[in-house]
Amino acid sequence: MSKILGFLSQRLTSLLPDELKTGELWQLLSPRQHPLLLSQRRATMIVNRVRLFAMLFAVLTPLWGIIDIMVFSSELWIKLAILRLLTSVAFAALLLLYRPTGSLLDAYRAMAILFIIPTLFYIASHSLLSGHQLNNLSAAVATGYAFLPFVLMAGLAIFPLSLAENALLVSVLLVAQGLAGYLSWSTLNWPSFAGGFWLLILIAGVTALASVSQLAFMITLVRQAIHDPLTGVFSRRSGEEILSMQWSAAQRNESHLALAFIDLDHFKNINDNFGHEAGDKVLRNFATHLSKTLRGSDSLLRWGGEEFLLLMPNTSLEEARFALDRMQSNGLGLRPDGQPLTASIGLSERTHDKSQSYQQMLELADKRMYLAKQAGRDQICTDDELNLHHV
Repeated sequence: MSKILGFLSQRLTSLLPDELKTGELWQLLSPRQHPLLLSQRRATMIVNRVRLFAMLFAVLTPLWGIIDIMVFSSELWIKLAILRLLTSVAFAALLLLYRPTGSLLDAYRAMAILFIIPTLFYIASHSLLSGHQLNNLSAAVATGYAFLPFVLMAGLAIFPLSLAENALLVSVLLVAQGLAGYLSWSTLNWPSFAGGFWLLILIAGVTALASVSQLAFMITLVRQAIHDPLTGVFSRRSGEEILSMQWSAAQRNESHLALAFIDLDHFKNINDNFGHEAGDKVLRNFATHLSKTLRGSDSLLRWGGEEFLLLMPNTSLEEARFALDRMQSNGLGLRPDGQPLTASIGLSERTHDKSQSYQQMLELADKRMYLAKQAGRDQICTDDELNLHHV
């Protein structure tokens, strides 16, 4: 059994991008493992695609009403026209009123609305059609309404979704199909219904693979875009996004947010005396060493050259200084000559410093880092009066 599972796992992995790391495979199963920036970008993409889907449905839904007029009785097509108009208005409202916010919760809400609207339309139209006597032509046209769940199921393929998210949406559509069958229980053609239901499940499987493949490519692209290629930590560009998001979260929750500005001491001497390749190795080792000591909520950013930022949410000034003391005591790595690598650190905290923006908090940490350098390096500065802590 383990060999079969291993074989299937190997085959599935071969269908995914080569750049996808083994540790990232879990991100394909559930959004719980997704990094903050991946969630933000994915939420934006989902909402944009929801709006595109809504625009298409807002235009196409009333157009089909022309065919209704040609084949159905006036009593029936008027009811269907009203239903189509309401549905089209709902799609238009979704298109006009929803905008990307970067929140995954908002993205889920947008997707739920997108699929609830046509699902309700499908159930209501199915109920209307089953209550009228249809001739051969009108019955043939009425079967077109039965294809709506298949269109919706196939539409899932345009969204970058994990397996858990995909399974939830698929379940909603399958329940809607089952409910439609229940409403027409007395006249239901069971062989046709069973065949259609089985086909819907097959389409669900295909769309799940498509959604997960999209998510896999997105994971690799986002990782490459937001990480510094040398050290593997967050780049400056993505770091500014993380700062902004963490600042907003700290303000919203009225919580602590600590920021350490770290500058490696005498780094220019390493490049001058040992070469840039040795300097690059020191930067990589420092980033790797420090990353191993961080909490899952902390973020290490390469700000430029030998400068790094360490962002610590829900951390007071005292707690942050204690953590930095411990990091320095454990060592930050070695220089090419075997001497310990040291750093000058400026530390600021949102509530302690009464910062009005993350830019102000960053400026304070930067200023304090220079004060630490002026005091002899290998220091932690926590205010503007040279209150230094030497390790």
